[in-house]
Amino acid sequence: MTAPLPRPIPWLLLWLLPGLLLAACGGKGAPTDAHAPTPVGTATVSVGADLPAIALHGVIASRDQAKLSFKVAGVIARIAVDAGDNVHAGQVLAEIEPAEIDAQLNSARELEAKAARDQQRGEQLYRDEVISLEQLQNLRTQHDVAGAQLQAVQFNRGHARIVAASDGVVLYRLAEVRELVAAGQPVLTVSSGSRGYILRTSVSDRELLALRMGLAASVVLDAAPDQPLQGQVSLLSRAADPATGLFPVEITVQPAALRVASGMVATARLQPGSGASLARIPAGALVTASGARGSIFVLQGEHARRREIAIAFVEGTQIAVRSGLSRGETVITDGAPFLDDNERVAVATR
Repeated sequence: MTAPLPRPIPWLLLWLLPGLLLAACGGKGAPTDAHAPTPVGTATVSVGADLPAIALHGVIASRDQAKLSFKVAGVIARIAVDAGDNVHAGQVLAEIEPAEIDAQLNSARELEAKAARDQQRGEQLYRDEVISLEQLQNLRTQHDVAGAQLQAVQFNRGHARIVAASDGVVLYRLAEVRELVAAGQPVLTVSSGSRGYILRTSVSDRELLALRMGLAASVVLDAAPDQPLQGQVSLLSRAADPATGLFPVEITVQPAALRVASGMVATARLQPGSGASLARIPAGALVTASGARGSIFVLQGEHARRREIAIAFVEGTQIAVRSGLSRGETVITDGAPFLDDNERVAVATR
């Protein structure tokens, strides 16, 4: 007699067996709560200017800085000052060799004296009806021309030396004794500093359109980065420099206790704009971007809601938003790229 076959285990028991074994092990490995909120970091939407700030680098210069030169060409006979020397009004700073200009002056005087004598004789001869009126008029003209030439040479003789127009300081000495200089060639650069200082810089055409006369500027000297000076735009050139293609700009630096000198390197920061404001958010809040469009997550209650925004520009670590956000709203920064729309979140404390 054959033994009976074992009875098959019910399929329900096989299905429940893993759960029973897990329960017998004390519940180890139980699944976590799939609906727990995702921790995130947030930031509040602020506002700022509707155009990005502009940083300009340049050199400080005296507003009344003047390049002094001789009116006539010649050999320099004497330069009485050096760079850094103080000068006084009326002080003779430099002279050229006077021999040539003195010879021209003596010649002009002799020619003028001869023309005067010729005119005087002509007047008498005309009264005696020896010469015609036309001849007399020619003599008068020759005298006038000789007198004008004498005045021109006398003027040049007076400018054969450089005289300080006011008290000041010599900034640069651009020539040396015995050098042959042309008429108008700079020999000394002098400034009184009485009209203050300016920052000379240049901008591109795009930056030029954003600036306006009187725009406030914060000027920081490289030598004193912790002592910013106040300034304002005082010159906007309407013609580009042919050598660089940039437009010269001058920023007047307001008087301050800080000692300023020509040649100092400085940076000016200006905030252009029409006076309107745009929403500003941290760059870390941006999830996606394509051109001027982007998307972010906004915190609404306990949920993260995805929102499309229009990007105006990026400035440092801040993004200016043209539309899609309002001041005071809360955007999600940390963890934003890993969120889904309407996902439940919790703001992490720091």
